Amino acid sequence: MEENKVSHYSESDIQVLEGLEAVRKRPGMYIGTTSKPGLHHLVWEIVDNAIDEAMAGFGKEININILKDNVIEVIDHGRGIPTGIHPKTGMSTVETIYTILHAGGKFGEGGGYKVSGGLHGVGASVVNALSEFLEVWVKRDGKLFYQKFVNGGHPDGHLKEIGTVDINDTGTTVRFKADATIFEETQEFDYDVLKERTRQLAFLNEGIKLTLADYRTEPNIHDEFLYEVGLEEYIKFINENKTPIHEHIIHVKGEDKAEVRGKEETIAVEGVIQYNDGYMPNLYSFCNNINTREGGTHEEGFRLALVRVINNYAREKKILKDNDENFQYDDVKEGMTAIISIKHPDPQYEGQTKGKLGNSEVRRITSAIFGEQIQRFLMENPVEAKIIAEKAALANKARLAAKRAREQTRRKGVLDFSTLPGKLADCSSKDASLCEMFIVEGDSAGGSAKQGRVREYQAILPLRGKIINVEKANPHRVFENAEIGTIITAIGTGIHEEFDISKLRYNKIIIMTDADVDGSHIRILLLTFFYRYMQPLVEQGHIYIAQPPLYKVECGKTVEYAYNDAQLEEIRSRLTGKLSIQRYKGLGEMDYQQLSETTMDPAYRTLLRVTMDDAIEADRIFDMLMGEKVEPRKQYILDNAKFVTNLDI
Repeated sequence: MEENKVSHYSESDIQVLEGLEAVRKRPGMYIGTTSKPGLHHLVWEIVDNAIDEAMAGFGKEININILKDNVIEVIDHGRGIPTGIHPKTGMSTVETIYTILHAGGKFGEGGGYKVSGGLHGVGASVVNALSEFLEVWVKRDGKLFYQKFVNGGHPDGHLKEIGTVDINDTGTTVRFKADATIFEETQEFDYDVLKERTRQLAFLNEGIKLTLADYRTEPNIHDEFLYEVGLEEYIKFINENKTPIHEHIIHVKGEDKAEVRGKEETIAVEGVIQYNDGYMPNLYSFCNNINTREGGTHEEGFRLALVRVINNYAREKKILKDNDENFQYDDVKEGMTAIISIKHPDPQYEGQTKGKLGNSEVRRITSAIFGEQIQRFLMENPVEAKIIAEKAALANKARLAAKRAREQTRRKGVLDFSTLPGKLADCSSKDASLCEMFIVEGDSAGGSAKQGRVREYQAILPLRGKIINVEKANPHRVFENAEIGTIITAIGTGIHEEFDISKLRYNKIIIMTDADVDGSHIRILLLTFFYRYMQPLVEQGHIYIAQPPLYKVECGKTVEYAYNDAQLEEIRSRLTGKLSIQRYKGLGEMDYQQLSETTMDPAYRTLLRVTMDDAIEADRIFDMLMGEKVEPRKQYILDNAKFVTNLDI
């Protein structure tokens, strides 16, 4: 009988990962991913420490620099990390913070910070663990100290004093280079990604100056952000492509005490609200500078307060009659932009991503502070109060009309998810994890796609013309659009509050349009629809853009395809002999075999996954590209025209 290998399970099979080994073994547990978002996350772990110092009242300027070879440098002007020997580790406090997980000024009875963006105290040590090298300079007590770590956090000597400084010159400088063996996909930092988050941190922390500089380019790039009335300036920035319907911003600010884990703590609440003449609501929430994209108890408290106060006002002013039902949150949020920022000494998040705040005491405090101050605003600004309440009343009527439209279209079968649209050429597999649907521009390309697909797992949905621009349309008009109804039915998840990801019929939804101006317009219309009505599809990475080739190059019996001008030049330089080059203007110019082997076959195609790393910036871009205001769109085209090489791409 063959020996059962499982029986050889002994003490030696149990791995003990010491120090920072665990971080290098499972980096995703600490930074989410080792792709581009995880790489940039390293910067924020160090910047968050500097912000914590500034929030505690030490140092009002933070400098973030991208140096040559993608080395990151963060300079703060805080107190400087303590340099003495730590009583528990026997090492300097600097070495302790950068080599021991869960070591930092965020623990214990009123440790170094009242509030902190970091939750687990792993930021500095995690960055060290995932770096090729990391250097620290500390200015404190008139002295300059230095220590270097190499190869994933191993000390290259101990902390040493290397000079003197002015007694009033304090702070910490950190310089690191991400480890290429961890971040294999890219070690290239994206200036625009860093710029958006740096600006956001400046908005959220009024009076603190943050600078960002890129020394990889000539000339160097430099941006500086300082906001004295942070959240009010933030909401103006978000609403720059919208038309506000009231001038004064509702600015809420207050604090209250609550028992947190048996101890009385102070929780600070701040928020701003402004309504515009559009339909789409935008609510953004933060806890200790961290964007809580999945919401939580602070958003729940805000919603309770907003609905309660506006209903009371509408009743009092007879905008709501005695027999009318109360407004719902869907009514009072239409056209609203709101930002909520709370500071909490002991935040509890649901999930490792810190996406949803779970502290129950925050709901009561947020509801009370927002309720009292929104009510005061409505009383002190009667003209603007009436505008806000009447917008809610119009939204209420539109919601009921949209509900009737949904019911009507359901009766017609448009939103009946059990009846698939006739134009959909579905795949035979019912395993959604394997299936993909191509949304194709036009019947001609749709015909080629149907012939070239793998019937088992590839479905084809041809569109006739352009879908409605949902950014400008009243919601009930959206449901009356036949093409949108077809897309909703084919995907199967429903939309908005009815959205259910478990009913998704295709793991990949691939937009396949021509490489011209019309194709680009159709693509942005579809992306706007998915972002506004089926946002989880974007958030969870189910939306893709197909990349059809721009050129077909023939040389004798050799046929190659180029997807951009650089590839075309590379093929030209490599092939010898007479070349025949065909420039594709549309998918319809390819036969089904060409379309399949270049754009649809997983073995050869190139797909771009649509991501949403920053929902706030995504909102601004969609507002600008698809909203009512023309001037911001014209300026965007002027600013980006220099990057365009082929106008019809």
